[in-house]
Amino acid sequence: MIRASATWTQQFQFEGKGNSGISTTIDGDGKAGNSPTDLVLIALCGCTAYDVVSILQKKREPFTAVDVSALAEKAPEPPRVYTEIKLLYRVSGKVTPKAVEDAVRLSEEKYCSVSAMLSKTAKITYEIQLDS
Repeated sequence: MIRASATWTQQFQFEGKGNSGISTTIDGDGKAGNSPTDLVLIALCGCTAYDVVSILQKKREPFTAVDVSALAEKAPEPPRVYTEIKLLYRVSGKVTPKAVEDAVRLSEEKYCSVSAMLSKTAKITYEIQLDS
């Protein structure tokens, strides 16, 4: 069983805790912490970045950096779910382009649970930038 909680602290701010027990500030106004929907995008970036790093390590690809960022659009009316998300993968090092493409594709199609959930409401696309 996985546990998570959000405990109100003040105004629209909450102390969020995940299964690890590590806390993070959540702010519905996005002033003192990330908003809940920002955290969803951060989770997507972190989930797929984890997959890409794991796969590249298993392939013994000599990457030196992996950065994943997201640009997203929300529905105009409540519930304001994400409708489009574009992920940008920046991978540095002397990696083979095919290895990175395979890692990103495997993350999107097979491993990233956050992507699997978000793909129910959002069209997710991606771009890869390789830096030597």
